[in-house]
Amino acid sequence: MALRNALLAALVDREASGYDLAKQFRSSVANFWTCTPQQLYRELEKMEAEGLLAARIVKQDKRPDKRIFSVTAAGREALHAFSLRRPKPTTVRDELLIQVESLSHGDVPSVRESIRSHMADSQDRLAGYERRLADILGSRTDAEFLATGTRLGPYLTLHRGITFERENIAWARLALDVLSRRFP
Repeated sequence: MALRNALLAALVDREASGYDLAKQFRSSVANFWTCTPQQLYRELEKMEAEGLLAARIVKQDKRPDKRIFSVTAAGREALHAFSLRRPKPTTVRDELLIQVESLSHGDVPSVRESIRSHMADSQDRLAGYERRLADILGSRTDAEFLATGTRLGPYLTLHRGITFERENIAWARLALDVLSRRFP
């Protein structure tokens, strides 16, 4: 159900193709919601069939025609209803933490490498989120954006993603430090 609402939120201000939505998910919405392109396309089809989205065909030269999706009045009502309900609590589901939880002496090198890889991924995502935030702000300061910006949602969710990735990096550094002290 949350993918449906994430798609409605992504389309609420402008129409987009499935391809554009997949790119958008990787660069912005990924800081709080992930899905595969296959999941995204299946959900778009269901939402159109249920009347939450409308699609129009755009003819393209030298490429297949593409479908552009927009939110219908029923989709706006569904998003509004979603906004009124209390969201489910967030839980952490992280395979790396299972590796760390079950750590034994023989596993230290591979777990250490998993932590390094996890930290590098977080650093990459953090850099992307910070670039996206800079794009949103433009030449404005945070205070100027907060006083005049039209869409506060992306600003706030990016800040959440930035905080999350900074914490992932800090934890990875701590874990690597602990492991290097205990298992030099």
